[in-house]
Amino acid sequence: MIQISTRVHIPESEIEWQFVRASGAGGQHVNKVSTAAVLIFDIKASSLPDYYRQRLLSKADHRITKSGKIIIKAQSTRSQDDNRQQALAMFIELIKSVTLVQKKRIATKPTRSSQTKRMDKKKQRGQTKSLRSKKIPL
Repeated sequence: MIQISTRVHIPESEIEWQFVRASGAGGQHVNKVSTAAVLIFDIKASSLPDYYRQRLLSKADHRITKSGKIIIKAQSTRSQDDNRQQALAMFIELIKSVTLVQKKRIATKPTRSSQTKRMDKKKQRGQTKSLRSKKIPL
């Protein structure tokens, strides 16, 4: 069981693992050993609570496909086990991020002094530009 929070657990059988060759530089080792770990998790067929499922499916993240699968690839280390642990940590972090609700922003008006300062700067900049464009007659 993978523990997400105190009440939410995911059975390991719902996570599919694939091990592929890592991309990028690395020489002969990279070309012959499948150390990169790919975690695949189907959101729709999971035992996650509905709240988590809906929030994950509506989340705009490149790791979540249109078909509702989470695909995470970890390939930063030469150890398959380390890459597996990294992918799992990223997966847990992604699911936990769904529970965080951002505070609503309260729109504020700019102060009168900040408005006047802005207008003064705009006037000054306009004067500078107009002085540049005028040609002096001979």
